[in-house]
Amino acid sequence: MTKESLSEIEFEALANLRYRIRKFRQFSADAASRLGLSPAEHQTLLAIKGFGTGGEISVSSLAEKLFLAPDAAMELAEALKARGFLTIIAKPKNRIVVRLTDRAEELLRRLTPAHLYEIREMAPELMQALRALQDHRRMEMAAWMQ
Repeated sequence: MTKESLSEIEFEALANLRYRIRKFRQFSADAASRLGLSPAEHQTLLAIKGFGTGGEISVSSLAEKLFLAPDAAMELAEALKARGFLTIIAKPKNRIVVRLTDRAEELLRRLTPAHLYEIREMAPELMQALRALQDHRRMEMAAWMQ
């Protein structure tokens, strides 16, 4: 087997891992939708909360966390501000930061426990898929070294 070729076990494990990720994303989208948020809005609020600065983040850092262009992150922030979920603050040197409102904090308090429960339920399957990928690669390396 060449370095570039994948085994059937690796294809199966990778497909299973990606399925589990899609399954979680669908769960998350449904949960957010029930509370009136789009998946992008939920992810934005979570990225801000999870940044570790007390619910405040620069628009450029938010864009990086969301894999968006800064202009797209600003548009998303403005839409969330219009819905009462964010405040937008101009700082020195043209730096713009966004901060969660109490309304956003409350939504995250309602959404996060269900997400943590779902992740914990899925953890054994995710870990099994990851172990299959890791263990198979180790077996190949051990065989090559002999």
